[in-house]
Parts: sequence; structure tokens; C-alpha cells
Amino acid sequence: MKLLYLVHRLPYPPNKGDKVRSYHLLKHLAARHDVHLGTFIDDPDDEQHLPRVREFCKSLHVARLNPRSAKLMSLRGLLSGEALSLPYYRDAGLQAWVDETAAREGFDAVVVFSGVMAQYTRGLRGVKTLVDFVDVDSAKWRDYAPEHAWPMSWLYRREFAKLLGFEQRVADAATCSFFVTDREVALFRDLSPGRAMRLAALGNGVDADFFTPAAACESPFAADERPVVFTGAMDYWPNIDAVTWFVQSILPPLRERFPGLRFHIVGRSPTPAVQALAGEAVRVTGTVPDVRPYLQHAAAVVAPLRLARGIQNKILEAMAMARPVVAADTCVRAITQAPLDGLQPATAEADYLERLTHWLLNPEAASAAGAAAREFVVGAYSWDAHLAGLDRHLEAA
Repeated sequence: MKLLYLVHRLPYPPNKGDKVRSYHLLKHLAARHDVHLGTFIDDPDDEQHLPRVREFCKSLHVARLNPRSAKLMSLRGLLSGEALSLPYYRDAGLQAWVDETAAREGFDAVVVFSGVMAQYTRGLRGVKTLVDFVDVDSAKWRDYAPEHAWPMSWLYRREFAKLLGFEQRVADAATCSFFVTDREVALFRDLSPGRAMRLAALGNGVDADFFTPAAACESPFAADERPVVFTGAMDYWPNIDAVTWFVQSILPPLRERFPGLRFHIVGRSPTPAVQALAGEAVRVTGTVPDVRPYLQHAAAVVAPLRLARGIQNKILEAMAMARPVVAADTCVRAITQAPLDGLQPATAEADYLERLTHWLLNPEAASAAGAAAREFVVGAYSWDAHLAGLDRHLEAA
């Protein structure tokens, strides 16, 4: 088939949550169809990866996005009455490419990754459209509002309402819309009563051949420390909130019990607030060439995400590296409803302290829990198995 694939961020390298999913979706589609990719680059460092992306594509259009300028442009939404996220990702050149390529190629179907990219499909009449929302993005802004003072709290509530309205209109028109879990599907239905939308869950996966423990993988940690690790893009507000809370609330009592413990915050683009956490007990790495050594040699991995839902790739990757994980209860329930020793849920400070203390005192038990975690994700979280759900809709189209 001839497919148009629209993504809000270059789907390579797969070094953060959304890019992991969009990359594996691109790889999956390109193995079966001719893919015409329209996307943005918002990080100049990604320019070097364009040759690799072109290997998957019949044609490629990349719009350059400067986040600072885009934020200013997004304020147009206050005048137009639309969600600010839409003008943030609006580019005349990308729209012209979509229209011209559609006229020339005659697309059989369109796959949209991230709801805001559906604004480029308005002129494609009669073409089946599959939308991967991933999460209910509008709900994220609702969740942010109580954490901020006015006027940002007002702005976030406005963005929730305006973006939800856009998402609903997109889902009304789509052949099918996908979310990462059944819980996200249920949330969107609850927010959209009385609408006959076609919705389905399309889970995340993990590349268990890449994320696998290796004897040759050297430890990045000092020999006398007990490393606890968090991974993720460190300019993303839920990640910033998670590590800040962990450092302030969980780390001090852990350090009293284990003076050699050090918390490693591993991920790109740490904000000044994250960098300020660095000290004797906390290391902020910034971008690393390979996250696997940090996971493999961690005493334990944590994901104390208070403002995030859905399946977190960072958790699946840590489990695939055979490490035990303590994570927010909502994130654990998105991955499995059954008890799993290597993935422990936590809702309060005491939960994190109890579970981490157990593994720090019992490294053999931690290793056994990590091995069980890897066995689980290898069996339950194959990318091809999950993405087969999208294939059925493409075949019908």
C-alpha cells in the first residue's frame, strides 16, 4: 500500500518514549508498505540521523521546528480560539508537501502519530485514516493545572478543553483511533460521552534483542557505590517532577540506611532544575551514548512518576535488562494486572523505601526478580505482536 505517515518528531533515534514507539511503527510499516513520511525536527542533533530514516521511506519531508519560536507562534491559538498545541506544530511547507504528494501518489491510507498531526489530513477526503494518539494528550494538561499557579493553571485548563475538543473531532472522523492501554481508551470514552468513535488499544513493546544483559557491558558506576537509576528525557515535566520528588522525599532516608547509595538521573536535556539536584548523592548524566550499562548494573531502577499514565518504555527497557523496578502504581497497572516480583508498585514514600530496602539488602533476590521481569517482557511485549492490531485495520482499508 501507499501510506502517508505523519509524526510530530523525527522517529529516530529511539532514545525517548514517543520516539521509541514512532520508530517501531515506522519500521513495522516500512517492512510491508511504501511509506511517505512527514515529520518535524526539534533537536538539531537529530539532523545526523536523516540518512537512516530515509532508508525506511519512499519519500520524506522534514520541517524544522525551533521550540522557542514555536512557543511564541502557539500563542496565536489564543486569538483563533484553538488549542495552542495546533499552531505549535503548524508548518505551511509540510502542509504543501502533504497536499502535493497526495495528489501525485494517491494514498491508500494515512497513519497519524500524535493527534496534533491530524490537522494535516483535512484535505485528504475519502482516505482511510488511523490515528495513534498514544495517550489522551489533553488530559495531561488537566493534570498539570493543579501543580501550577495562575496564570499557568488557567492556561493548562484551557488547553485541556480546547485540545480535547480537537481530539474528539479527529476521532469522530478516523477509521480507528488507538491508545496505548485499555485504561486510556476508557478515559477518552469517559471524556467523550455520546460519541460513536472507533477506538482500540495498541500497546507498547520492547526490543528485547537490543535491551539484553551482556557480559561485555562495563559498569559506569564506582565500585563502592549502590546505584539506583532513573532514565528518561529530562526536559519532560512528569520526569522532572518524579526525580525532584524522589530526591527530596525518598533519597534522604535511603541514604541514612545505605550511605553508599547514589541516585543516577540518566537522560537528555536536563533542565536547570534537574541539574540543581546534582551533588554527592545525585548524579545527573545528561545524554549518554548508551543507556543499557546504567540499567544493567543498577542495584534497582525507579520510575516514581506522579503525573504520567500508560505504558512507560523506560520501565519495559529496565525489565528487559533484567533489573528490578519500583514504579508508580498507575504505571505498573498499565503493564500488568498480575503480581510480578520484578515490578513492584508504589503509591507512597513508605512503599518505595520498603521495596528498595529489600532489594538493596538482598542483591540475590534483586537479581532473581530482575530475571523474572525480563522473562515477562520477552513473552508479553513484542512490538510486532502489538502492532499487528494496526495491520488488521490497514488490510480492511
